[in-house]
Amino acid sequence: MARQAKKNNSKKNIVNGIAHIKSTFNNTIITITDLQGETISWGSSGASGFKGAKKGTPFAAQTAAEKAAKKALEQGLQQIEVMVNGPGSGRETAIRALQATGIEITLIKDITPIPHNGCRPPKKRRV
Repeated sequence: MARQAKKNNSKKNIVNGIAHIKSTFNNTIITITDLQGETISWGSSGASGFKGAKKGTPFAAQTAAEKAAKKALEQGLQQIEVMVNGPGSGRETAIRALQATGIEITLIKDITPIPHNGCRPPKKRRV
């Protein structure tokens, strides 16, 4: 059997960081990194226990952001910049959840890629 990699759970005392929120229609993933891009903590709707269509809800994004922020607070994080990516419904609630944990938000930036008439989008649903 393969040897399991050892986890480094030591406190790093990182003061500033970046929260990357990737919000799709089906899921929301929050990754909190230091300024160099090394991951401090992460959380997603699926990892928070939601399955199926519930992963795309704002409440699932809120719980995922709270879990990621609590792990980051344990590492000593105090200030974050928030980079939001994607069209999903969990964008604003994830930002509010990060703010509610006591981490100071210094910048909110939308980095969603916008096509200059690139690929054809998926066809509209007929319900």
